[in-house]
Amino acid sequence: MIKVKRTYEKPSEEDGYRILVDRLWPRNVKKEKANINLWLKEIAPSNELRKWFSHKTERWEEFRVRYKEELKGKVELIEMIKKLKKEHETITLLFSAKDINHNNAVVLLEALKDENNRSSNIA
Repeated sequence: MIKVKRTYEKPSEEDGYRILVDRLWPRNVKKEKANINLWLKEIAPSNELRKWFSHKTERWEEFRVRYKEELKGKVELIEMIKKLKKEHETITLLFSAKDINHNNAVVLLEALKDENNRSSNIA
């Protein structure tokens, strides 16, 4: 299972392997208390896209399209997450945005599910 969670929420055993998928380290979070297994900042949206989106919900649909397009160029990172999923029962994608429904981790999870569905259809 892959799920998403705010970095500011308390870590739990149910989180499994915790991957921070933000380009910037979350404010006021100490690395030694964050319980983050991997900081995969390279998979985050580009600085240009992140700044353009600026967490404005009216830009959400376009952000989803643009970020998924960027993810097509990050095949190795997607494969890394898929490999980690085989090694861990649960993966939690961590993000620091206040909006739990409109953030890059949600789009990344969608893209991973889309990728998984494509792979399943081929087999």
